Amino acid sequence: MTELPPYAHLLKLRSEVRDDGSLLFVMPFHDDVVGRPGYLHGGAIAGLLEFAAYGTLLRAIGEEVTPKPITVTVDYMLGGKDRETFAGAVIERLGRSIANVEAFAWQADRSRPIASARINFLLDRP
Repeated sequence: MTELPPYAHLLKLRSEVRDDGSLLFVMPFHDDVVGRPGYLHGGAIAGLLEFAAYGTLLRAIGEEVTPKPITVTVDYMLGGKDRETFAGAVIERLGRSIANVEAFAWQADRSRPIASARINFLLDRP
C-alpha cells in the first residue's frame, strides 16, 4: 500500500494485515481526535472509515487505478470513547468504473460497531 496522506498521520492511523488477509486500520485515542471530552470527534471516525474503505479497495484493484469517492454516507451508532478504534471494510461491488465499499468502525467489540460508512468510488483507469 502507498504512503498514507497527511490526514492519516494527523489521526495517527496504522494499518495491519490480519491473519485472514483482510486489512485493518487502527486509530489510537489522542488529543487530535477528541470531540467532546472523553469522546471521539465524528470527523475523525469518518476519516478512519474512509481510509479503511480506500485502503481495502486499493489492495483489491492495484495502484494503477485511482479511486475517487463520489458519495460517502456515514451512520453513527455509538459514541466513540477514549480508547483505540478499529476499522475494516468490505467491497460490496467492484465494476469497471464504479466500486461500492462498506466500512465499519468498532472499539472493544467488533460485533458492536460505533459507526459504518457506505462509499461509492469512481474508478479512474488509465
